[in-house]
Amino acid sequence: MENRDQILAMLTQILVDEFEIDADDITLDASLYEALDLDSIDAVDLVIKLQQMTGKKIQPEQFKTVRTVADVVNAIEGLMKD
Repeated sequence: MENRDQILAMLTQILVDEFEIDADDITLDASLYEALDLDSIDAVDLVIKLQQMTGKKIQPEQFKTVRTVADVVNAIEGLMKD
């Protein structure tokens, strides 16, 4: 369904719209918690938004190791292959 660029675009849209993050700050190596200043509640909200957009169930364990924007893209890309 989606390639990495599309996933990144979708993720960027969510981060800008829902979390009011400056699109210029969203790079693949940006840390979700330090650079983008998300907290654990934001991370849960992000997972819910991603589930809605992808139609895939995301297990919380899959996001425990996620630290950067690239990690999120990789996780979503993996889900899309299932």
